[in-house]
Amino acid sequence: MRYTIKVMRVLMLLALVLAFAFPFAWVVSTSLKTYVESIRFPPDLIPNIPQFTNYKTAWVHIHFFHYAKNSVIITLSVAFGQLLVCVPAAYAFAKKKFRFSGILFALVLVDLVLPTQVSFVPMYVLVSDLHWLDTYWGLIVPFVFSSFTIFFLTQAFKQIPDELLDAAKLDQASELQIITRLMVPISKPFLLTTILFTCIGKWNDYFWPLVLTNSESVRTLPMTVKSLVADTRGVTHWNEVMAGNMMLILPVLVLYLAANRFIKSAFVYGIK
Repeated sequence: MRYTIKVMRVLMLLALVLAFAFPFAWVVSTSLKTYVESIRFPPDLIPNIPQFTNYKTAWVHIHFFHYAKNSVIITLSVAFGQLLVCVPAAYAFAKKKFRFSGILFALVLVDLVLPTQVSFVPMYVLVSDLHWLDTYWGLIVPFVFSSFTIFFLTQAFKQIPDELLDAAKLDQASELQIITRLMVPISKPFLLTTILFTCIGKWNDYFWPLVLTNSESVRTLPMTVKSLVADTRGVTHWNEVMAGNMMLILPVLVLYLAANRFIKSAFVYGIK
């Protein structure tokens, strides 16, 4: 019986691996096919001769450097802004007692469960009133507040013993020194995890830049990769579309692999 359960568990894990890995393998395979192979039915998983020129064509078509630069600026600015805003807020919720703190944290939780579509219209009107349409400001500032980051870091900071804070206060450390020299270093796996989630979310964000921007000067990489689907040739070259998508997800994939150890540490071990 125990052996059967073990076999079933292994089969289930293999099924999950295939379910998640197969779409990625399909994208890689299609990005290396010829146009004829990419639309052939029934499809082949392995291309006859890998066509690396698809990447060169997609690179030229999407003007990779220009749009990647915009994506990098917006992604890093949002991640840095969230650290400036959310770390002090999480510290206050976790370690300070102040008036209406319970109500304010409840509002953070409510915002956490609200769908993005609910806040989209008021956020767009606010950005429009501030004359931030089609600017970096409009793409960055609305996202420096993140209810998820505040909630996640609040739970991390709560795990830090109060005795450490009392010892720091006895050494006459200021609140800023306690945050930067005590809370942040101890919570490094949680901070890196939130930064990673923020970077992935903003790097892949398509909807908000689509409705906010009109000029090519501030548009981001996902928008130009989408243009590969309906190019000027009137035919969708799926092999080039998948090559463009691979160039889009590659930086995020490298970032995830680099931070993988910290993510496991944050979710499995917490703060030691």
